[in-house]
Amino acid sequence: MNRYIALQKIIELGGFTKAANSLGYTQSSVSQMISSLENELGIKLLTRSRTGIKLTIEGAELYPLIERSILSYRSIQEKANEIRGLKTGIIRVGTISSVTCHWMPKLIKGFQKLYPQVQFIFHQGDYTSIYEWIKTGAVDFGFVSPDAVNGLKTVKIKDGEMLAVLPKNHPLAQNTDIKLSDIAAEPFILLEEGHYSEPINAFRSIGLEPNIKYTIHDDYAIMTMVEAGLGVSILAELVLQRTNYDIICLPTNPPVYRTLAAAYKDKNSLPIASKYFIEYMRENADMLP
Repeated sequence: MNRYIALQKIIELGGFTKAANSLGYTQSSVSQMISSLENELGIKLLTRSRTGIKLTIEGAELYPLIERSILSYRSIQEKANEIRGLKTGIIRVGTISSVTCHWMPKLIKGFQKLYPQVQFIFHQGDYTSIYEWIKTGAVDFGFVSPDAVNGLKTVKIKDGEMLAVLPKNHPLAQNTDIKLSDIAAEPFILLEEGHYSEPINAFRSIGLEPNIKYTIHDDYAIMTMVEAGLGVSILAELVLQRTNYDIICLPTNPPVYRTLAAAYKDKNSLPIASKYFIEYMRENADMLP
């Protein structure tokens, strides 16, 4: 099974060295694992090219079965943990920066009072990458907007408002709210969330397109750019807490909201530790900002 897991990690990270570092092996050990697996199966699984490492045609046919075997193996391990009372376990989560910073510390602290030996592994990305990680089994579940995914089960955790973010000296900074129509033509700094964006959908709902000048993957970098007067943005109220940026944050008109849910492929194959954690989040959603 370690050979299957090594193969999955190579595909996920795009190389032997990265996979070895992630799994705590040497590169030569990972190479030997793959060579041993290929010899056992009598099939070449991977091919190297200038663009990186990818599955061979035969490997691509086998890979979905290998992924299912890994999920089944993890389910066996987690069921054993359940029988033992969840003394141990690993929770693999796909998350976004605002959740990592403002939800996870409080949730983990409370959860580990109940299950102190459970470990967490975070993969931070956007709606698209998190969706792919869930589908491939790289994470057990992930935080997404339910509207951003299909073919997955979702458990709603919490709704949150999104706010317009303006430089402090912006002409609209004294307003009580910001009409989307008033900022549609201004340089807009978009948070890269993959194929789905709540702010873009909000503009389109009133027949407008934002004037996107910059697309950035980091909320805090966007705040820095707004502070420098390079444009305006719309960010989740959650990530705007506890910041020292010289910016103005105001409600939008019409309001823009974001729903965050825990998404996973199948409850039956979801590791027991992750099942418990999702339920813990749902029960304690009221304490989350």
